[in-house]
Amino acid sequence: MLELINKANCCGCTACKSICPKNAIKMQEDEEGFLYPVIEQDKCINCGLCQKVCPILNKVQEVKCEQEAYLVNNKDIKVREQSTSGGAFTAIANYVITNKGVVYGAAFDDRFNVYHTYIESTNDLEKFRGSKYVQSDLKDTFKEVKSFLDNNRIVCYSGTPCQIEGLKKYLGKDYDNLITVDIVCHAVPSPLVWRKYLEYQQEKLELRNIKRILFRDKRKYGYKYSTMTIEAENKTYNEGVETDPYLRAFFGDLSDRPSCYECKFKKQNRVSDFTIWDCFIVGDISKKLDDDKGTSRVLIHTEHGKKIFQKIKDDFYYEKVSVEILVNNVREMYYSVNKNNKREQFFIDINKMDVQQFFKKYFPDNLRVKLERNIRKILVKTGIYSKTKKIVKKIIGKK
Repeated sequence: MLELINKANCCGCTACKSICPKNAIKMQEDEEGFLYPVIEQDKCINCGLCQKVCPILNKVQEVKCEQEAYLVNNKDIKVREQSTSGGAFTAIANYVITNKGVVYGAAFDDRFNVYHTYIESTNDLEKFRGSKYVQSDLKDTFKEVKSFLDNNRIVCYSGTPCQIEGLKKYLGKDYDNLITVDIVCHAVPSPLVWRKYLEYQQEKLELRNIKRILFRDKRKYGYKYSTMTIEAENKTYNEGVETDPYLRAFFGDLSDRPSCYECKFKKQNRVSDFTIWDCFIVGDISKKLDDDKGTSRVLIHTEHGKKIFQKIKDDFYYEKVSVEILVNNVREMYYSVNKNNKREQFFIDINKMDVQQFFKKYFPDNLRVKLERNIRKILVKTGIYSKTKKIVKKIIGKK
């Protein structure tokens, strides 16, 4: 029987829940907003399958493989505008759907909770575009994937490295009709913090009927700067990583899942077919691809992935580079985030404090924040923002 003593030993992948032959395991939200398996003792038959499929208890040893590395820009400018980086995933997903397959990814529900679901039409691909800095609820997607695969449907499943390893452990064998795509993951933040943040913004800004949320909006400040945008019926909110409370919590490592501080999936050689992520330094590698509209790094781990890339490469402007150049100085690929020493009190306070007072306490709109906001607005209006961004960051004490 699976026994969870240390929450750092659970990434919430749902493999244990999915494999249970008696449906004795449920995923239950804890006081920090993260889902963990809870076993119904009267249903459990002690078969041990839940332990066997846990990707943390049964760590996959990293095996060096012959990888290929690319920088890519999707040729469809609309796709790139809607994507966080260069639109690499859309091309993979489009290939799968064109071949009558299904594609899984993270989407918003009607209340902007993040969950995993599947699509079968290219018209629905927009649901998956754009980063979502919240841990996704995987629901019963592992079981669905197995059913599709066993019925000879092509399946593309995208997620964090722990989710992909969890899926692979659950399936227990390789499928020629499965394509897996993971990311270089910073960490996964709490759904509770996300809900509280939305409540805070709706109250503070008097937002009516939120229509759209972008964690990484490229339209205002360009590709190389993270901004949070909330589009509501009556107004639009847009703030950058130094000023938006949710982004400050995320990049300050206050709101992450406990397992993220001891991540077991930080490695270069992975079980996925593709690893895709941003390339903010594209100008240092390829001048011809650097147009400030977004570029994806694509690291291919398998022969299966290499064959698929050859079939979709005409969807990109691309450049093949060495693996060493692609992964150089990508700290998030190899190292876990450091736990913020305020994290414990942060989660105590979020459960007991008024939401406005909570965010004011941890993310005050102080002189430094106001200075950053006003300098950025002036630079954008004068058209010299991108050229002077590095200088401004030094002025305000950012590296």
